[in-house]
Amino acid sequence: MPRKRTPGLPSRKQILDFIATSDQPAGKREIARAFGLSGQDKIGLKTLLKDMADEGLIDSAPGRAFHKTGGVPRVTVLRVVEADDSGNVWGVPESWHAETPPPKIKLIERGRRGALGIGDRVLARTEERGAGLIAHPMKKLEASAELVLGVIRKEGTKFWLSPVEKKERRELAVSELKDAQAGDLVLCEVSGRGPRVTARVDAVLGDPFAPRSFSLIAIHKHGLRHEFSEGAIEEAHRVSELPLGEREDLTHLPIVAIDPADARDHDDAIWAEADGEGGWNAIVAIADVSFYVRPNSELDREARARGNSVYFPDRVVPMLPEELSADICSLKQGQVRAAMACHLKIAGDGTFKSWRFTRAKICVAANIAYEDAQAAINASHGNRTEVSSSPCSMPDVEGAVSADLVERALKPLWACWRALLTDRNKRAPLELDIPERRVVLDEKGRILSVAPRERLDAHKLVEDYMIAANVAAARAIEAKKAPVMYRVHEAPSREKLVALKDYMATFGLEFALGQVIKPATFNRVIERAGEDESRTEIMEQILRTQMQARYGPERLGHFGLALATYAHFTSPIRRYADLLVHRALVSAYRLGEGGLPAGEDEKFEAIGEAISMLERRAMEAERDTVDRYVAAFLSDRVGQLVECRITGVQPFGFFATVMDLGGDGLVLAQTLGQEYFRYDEKARQLIGEHSGETYRVGQKLTLRLAEANPVSGSLRFELPEGSYGGGSRSRSDRSRPGPRRGRPANIRHQGKRR
Repeated sequence: MPRKRTPGLPSRKQILDFIATSDQPAGKREIARAFGLSGQDKIGLKTLLKDMADEGLIDSAPGRAFHKTGGVPRVTVLRVVEADDSGNVWGVPESWHAETPPPKIKLIERGRRGALGIGDRVLARTEERGAGLIAHPMKKLEASAELVLGVIRKEGTKFWLSPVEKKERRELAVSELKDAQAGDLVLCEVSGRGPRVTARVDAVLGDPFAPRSFSLIAIHKHGLRHEFSEGAIEEAHRVSELPLGEREDLTHLPIVAIDPADARDHDDAIWAEADGEGGWNAIVAIADVSFYVRPNSELDREARARGNSVYFPDRVVPMLPEELSADICSLKQGQVRAAMACHLKIAGDGTFKSWRFTRAKICVAANIAYEDAQAAINASHGNRTEVSSSPCSMPDVEGAVSADLVERALKPLWACWRALLTDRNKRAPLELDIPERRVVLDEKGRILSVAPRERLDAHKLVEDYMIAANVAAARAIEAKKAPVMYRVHEAPSREKLVALKDYMATFGLEFALGQVIKPATFNRVIERAGEDESRTEIMEQILRTQMQARYGPERLGHFGLALATYAHFTSPIRRYADLLVHRALVSAYRLGEGGLPAGEDEKFEAIGEAISMLERRAMEAERDTVDRYVAAFLSDRVGQLVECRITGVQPFGFFATVMDLGGDGLVLAQTLGQEYFRYDEKARQLIGEHSGETYRVGQKLTLRLAEANPVSGSLRFELPEGSYGGGSRSRSDRSRPGPRRGRPANIRHQGKRR
C-alpha cells in the first residue's frame, strides 16, 4: 500500500516528468535540488522513490540515477546484438524490466569501426537522435553472448539456425546442438563477428510445427507471460467459489451474447425492449470481473503485468487464469453469472436519455455466433411464435436460433440498434472498410483456409451497443468526479496530414489542410475515390495517418469515433483498462467490494502508458502469427503465380501482399532488370530510368512466389517470365538474394546513385 505523500513533496507525475526531461542522470540528490527539498522532505523523498520503484514506475541505473520504467537511462550497459559487414553495430539495454521488447540502439564508435562484435558489453552514454536513440561507448566490459530465437534446420550432416525475425535473412551455423532436433524452436547463444558468427543451443522451447503450435514462436519472441504462478491459479480457484451476494436479479430477461463462432470467452451480453414512448430500454451486461479480481491481489498483479489477453489462431494467452476467463466470468448460456449491468434509456433518435449501473446476476439465453444471428434475422420476415417463460431453458441447437428467441431477443435488439445507428450516422465516425484476416484450423490444427472476415450488420450492432455502454461508463464516472482510465484517440498530427495531402495528389485528389479535420473529412476522401482500384490503398493510407489509440487519465476524446469522452468498459476479462473502469464505477457508486484503492489515480498515467505498450506488443504478436500461418498456407504454392498488390515501396525494392490472403513479401529492385530505378519518395514509386516502367503502392500485378518461410512469416516474390526485366537476366541471377543490408547498386534515390 503506497505511503501517504508529504505535502511538500512532488507528486509521482512531477518526478516522472523531471526524470524524462532532465539533461543529466537524475538521482535522489538532483531530484531534491530541483524541487527545493531539505530536511525531513529529503527523507520523505527517499520513501517516495522506493514506493515508485516498488510500483514499477521507475527503475535505477548505474550511479544510483533513476529512469522511467520502460525508458533507457542516460548511462547504461548495452549488449551488442547486431553487426553488419560495414562495421555498424547495434545494442540493447542489458537490464530491461518493461513488458515491451527492449529498444535497439545504434552504437557510434570512435576510431576504428568494427571493434565491437555480437555479444560484447559496453558502458555507454545514450542520447535522443531524431525519433530514436544512439549511444556512445564509454568503456568495453567483459563479453557475454547474445541470445537469438530460431528454428533448427538440417542440411546433410550440418545444422543451421533459421532466426524468427523477418529482417534477418541469414542462417547461422549451429556449433553445439545439445538435445535439439531439426524443427525445434530453440534459444541460442550467438557469438563471433563477420562471417564466423555461430549459434549454440541454450534451450529447447518446443516444436512450432506441431498442431496448434505456431504461436509458440510469437510467445517466446515477444516475451508473453503464458503461464500463471501457482499463487494466481490457487487464488482463481478460491474466488471462483465466492457467493454472488445481493444483486439485481435480471435472470428473467432473454439476454443474449453474440460473439465470433470461435470465441474463447464471453465478456458481454445485450437486451432491449421498446419503452412505449417511441424509445428503448437496453441493458449491456458485462462480466463482473472486479468482483473476483481485487486490487493488489496475486490475480491483479498478473493481470496488470499482462495488460490484455492475446488471441492467436491456435490458442489464447489469457489475462486471467482459465477458471475465471473461460468459465466463472464468461457469460455462458444457461449459467447464472455475476454481471455489471449498464441500463440505458435511448430516445428514438438514438441519443441517451439516462443511464445507470448496477451489480446484477444474469442468465444468458443463448450464445449466438454473428453469422447465426444475422441469418436468423434475415430469415425471420416478421414471423411470430409462442414465447417461452424461461430464457435459461432455451434448447441448445448448434448453428440455429429458435424463432422464439428471434422474436423476444433479436428483433428488439435490431430495432433499438436502428436508433443507435441514426445517432452514429449523425456523428459520422471514421469508416474504414479494411477486413482482417481469419485463419481457420481443423480439429487437428491443420490450416483449412485463410480469408478476410466478413463484416455483417450483426457485427455493427454489437459494436454500437458496446460503444454506447463505453460512453455511458465514462460519463457516469465523470459525473462523480472520479478518476477515469480513458481510451484516447487524438486527431492526426499536421506532419501526417501534409504527407497524406502529398500522397492524395498522386491520385489527382485534393486534400485541403486549412479545414477543421474531422473523421467525416476522411470519409469524404474515400467517397471521392469511389470504387476505383485505389480505394483500398487510400483507406490504408488514411489509417496510417491516424494517431495510435492509447490509455490515459486525460479526457482528450476519441477522434475516430467522433466522441468527446470514451472509456473501455465492455471487456474486463481480456483488458486491464476495462477492469480499472469497473473498479472506478464500483467506488463512485458504492456498489460493493472491489473498487479503486485510495491514491490509485496517481498511478493512472504510468499504468496507462504500460498497458498501451502491452496492447501494441499483443497486436504485433497476433499479426506475426497470422503471417506465419499465411506463409505456411502458401508454402505448397512456391513457384506458382499469385495475384498481388504492392503495399510499400522503398529504395531497395517493393513489398507486395497476396490478394485476399495477406502476408507481405519483398521484391528486390535488383531483380527488376538491368536499368536503374529511381525512387520517388513523394509518389511512393520506383521508376525505370529508360523504360519508364513504374512500380507504385496500390498497383496490382502477377508475381511468382519464390519463397514462403513459416518460421519468420516472410514471403519473397519475383517477376514472372516474360514480364518487364524478366528476360534480361538468367533465372539464377533473378532468384539470387541481394545484399543483407543497404540499398542495391542499381537504385537512384532523389537523383543520386546509391
